[in-house]
Amino acid sequence: MRTMKSVLTGAENKIDVVEVERPAPGPQDALVRIRACGICGTDTFFLHLGGMPTGADGSTRAIPLGHEPAGEVVEVGARVTGLEVGDRVVVNPQAAPSGIIGCGGELGGMDEYLLIQDAEVGRNVAVFPDDVPFDVAALNEPMAVARHCVNRSEAKPSDKVVVFGAGPIGLGAAIWLKLRGVEHVVVADVIPERLETALAVGADAVINSATEDVTARLTELHGPAANALGQSRAGTDIYIDAAGAPAVFQAAVDSAKWKAKLVMVAVQKKSDAIDLGGMLRSELTLIASQGYPTEIFEVTPELAAHKDRFARLISHRVPFSEVDRAFELALTPGAAEKVVVTFDE
Repeated sequence: MRTMKSVLTGAENKIDVVEVERPAPGPQDALVRIRACGICGTDTFFLHLGGMPTGADGSTRAIPLGHEPAGEVVEVGARVTGLEVGDRVVVNPQAAPSGIIGCGGELGGMDEYLLIQDAEVGRNVAVFPDDVPFDVAALNEPMAVARHCVNRSEAKPSDKVVVFGAGPIGLGAAIWLKLRGVEHVVVADVIPERLETALAVGADAVINSATEDVTARLTELHGPAANALGQSRAGTDIYIDAAGAPAVFQAAVDSAKWKAKLVMVAVQKKSDAIDLGGMLRSELTLIASQGYPTEIFEVTPELAAHKDRFARLISHRVPFSEVDRAFELALTPGAAEKVVVTFDE
């Protein structure tokens, strides 16, 4: 029996690296050797819980981790078309028949090999160019999340936009906005190093929301405007919440002019402190953005075309031999922005 290493949830805030049987592809499947896989906040969410919740008693079960993989095809079933051994690919983790890859399904992208069940190019797998590093290709899934958020905003070139949260999704949104031709994009965060990265990937301005008055700064950058009652507000057209903190949501409400939009892509933390009346006074449109209904492979060619720009989002590249350290970085607040695990040759 051929085996491989697989990364599972262990005890709370711990991983287990175990030996499991290496998958054997059927006639409609492909086998991918993973070469890089990003760590996402969803991975750390399951680690905090000690696995996938299974009941009201708080019990959990161990699950394979990783849903941001990139790799190379090493075996192709006889009925698979459009894929060849040696192709470099990214996958759609939501299109696996056995469940979402790395989020409770049978398969994980942080395994040495990943089975692409019922492989179909354009549906659950896409090929990317040979000149794109595997670590950058592993950004495909989170950049699809960011792209869907921008698509939901329907931002026009003339719009003025602020993105709250300079993590991978927020910075990805800023990149997509600029590639979309949006006139002015501001990124707000509380960590100076993140704001430096925002400027490096193309943001027009940044705001340190820990030390600056957000409304005043946005008014300076985007001009003055008013809400539906004529009260002074910033001229920002679109607010994107990629942070998920109640204070961020409230900052947008406090700053919003008449008919502004707020796009919510971050997982929200529960709060009773949000002023819904402020939304009413601005007729603020709230738009939720979840996943990537169509964007998962729409982003792949543009990710390739702008690979150097997207590469700046990766703060740490950690070899699979040190995967414990990679997850420790991801679990430690402020220690890393985007951790990508690279698999040894």
